[in-house]
Amino acid sequence: MPADAAARPTVAIAGATGFVGRALCTALAADYRVVALTRSPARVAQQDPADPVEWQRCDLFSLLQVEEALHGADYAVYLVHSMLPSARLTQGTFADLDLILADNFARAASRAGVRQILYLGGLLPPDRSDLSLHLASRLEVETTLGSGRAALTALRAGLIVGAGGSSLRMLVNLVRRLPVMILPRWTRSRTQPIARDDVVRAVRYVLANPEAFGQTYDIGGPDVMTYKEMMQRTARVLGVRRLMLDVPFFSPKLSKLWVSVFSGTSRALVDPLVESLRHDMVAADNPLQRWLAPEALGSEAALRRALDDRGRLNRDPRQAHRQKDGKAIRAASRVRSVQRLPLPPGYDAHTVARAYLDWLPRFVGPLLRVKVDEAEVARFFLRGLRRPLLALRYAPERSTADRALFYISGGLLAEVEGQPDPPGRLEFREVPGQRFVLAAIHDFAPRLPWYVYNATQALVHLCVMRGFRRHLRATTTELQPPAARARAQPA
Repeated sequence: MPADAAARPTVAIAGATGFVGRALCTALAADYRVVALTRSPARVAQQDPADPVEWQRCDLFSLLQVEEALHGADYAVYLVHSMLPSARLTQGTFADLDLILADNFARAASRAGVRQILYLGGLLPPDRSDLSLHLASRLEVETTLGSGRAALTALRAGLIVGAGGSSLRMLVNLVRRLPVMILPRWTRSRTQPIARDDVVRAVRYVLANPEAFGQTYDIGGPDVMTYKEMMQRTARVLGVRRLMLDVPFFSPKLSKLWVSVFSGTSRALVDPLVESLRHDMVAADNPLQRWLAPEALGSEAALRRALDDRGRLNRDPRQAHRQKDGKAIRAASRVRSVQRLPLPPGYDAHTVARAYLDWLPRFVGPLLRVKVDEAEVARFFLRGLRRPLLALRYAPERSTADRALFYISGGLLAEVEGQPDPPGRLEFREVPGQRFVLAAIHDFAPRLPWYVYNATQALVHLCVMRGFRRHLRATTTELQPPAARARAQPA
């Protein structure tokens, strides 16, 4: 840490290894003490003593680690999107994973006394009645980050043009690899890309600016175009000629397939993005957009900056540590499962947790019993066995009124020797302003051989959570007033 760093305000950047995060760390280092948060142990191990940026490992799925990471921070920047795996097996939608990350960040920022959270999300269409799952999730994350005591400043951007960007890599690879392009209806939707350097300028302008606290700004570059025009401009910059044929239909399944195959990008990343392309996403006029406009970089100039001398996208420095992180994830063999469940009237997270312990033996039948002792350890026994299948220790020191946390402390099905940091745990939590509860298992280490676990216990867990969802849904209906219950019945 530089000698004068303690005198500067501290900004913590979540998602610092991303292509925007790296540029932002460099841009802010002269004026702030920058703490770069990453879940990658390989990236933290590469810390250069001469680098003014302090790299800190932080698993955003662990509320405790996020609280520790944000301790002492004046400002926080949130650039996180859970499109890449964080465990060897992940059960849950990207929206539920993103939501729990955002809720952890908002809770930790409130506890740490962070003054401002700056969030980089996505442009939204004027009509929000039928948002794609991806855009609805981005808006949900924005709302959740603003639910705490820290003031939220939200920047909404479309495609960000810069080396290392996943969306840009998909676009460039499609244009480079396909001499003939069949263009479905979504390629006529309008978009407004923005250069990464202009995103960084926007962040610097609103960060620590009280006038921006509590505000939302659309940001975009000087060029508004259709996706077809964006492909044509990309071909021009790459120096290639492409035959582009319009077709009058929008086929999400076909589009996802050919984008994934020809761009070399995983379906987990492609599918949510393609769903969003049916929307026009253009920045609305606002003071920040007007401030950016005079020096904003055009889309073709921004693309040229992202290419090397041979016309190839500059190398993404994340690739080296991603390979190491991927190997570490496979070797650790941990499980994450996040499920969104109904929250019946009058229930809170603790009521749902107790209902789960009461309901599970009835669902499984006479083979299973649950015993909760005075120390609030719940043990699950298979009849005929003296040792429990699983033991969960309630953690009152880490639970709150809207969050019930249990640590996985033993059992025949759980490996607890040499517990990971953070340890395996089960939680039920409410999200401010929402009528549902998130049930999540984090960092569970199965004792069964991995492929046996995948084919048995993992499937049983999903079956159990679906059954519990049906139980809570039925409870919700029972507890509704008669008039509301009548409206809920199908005609």
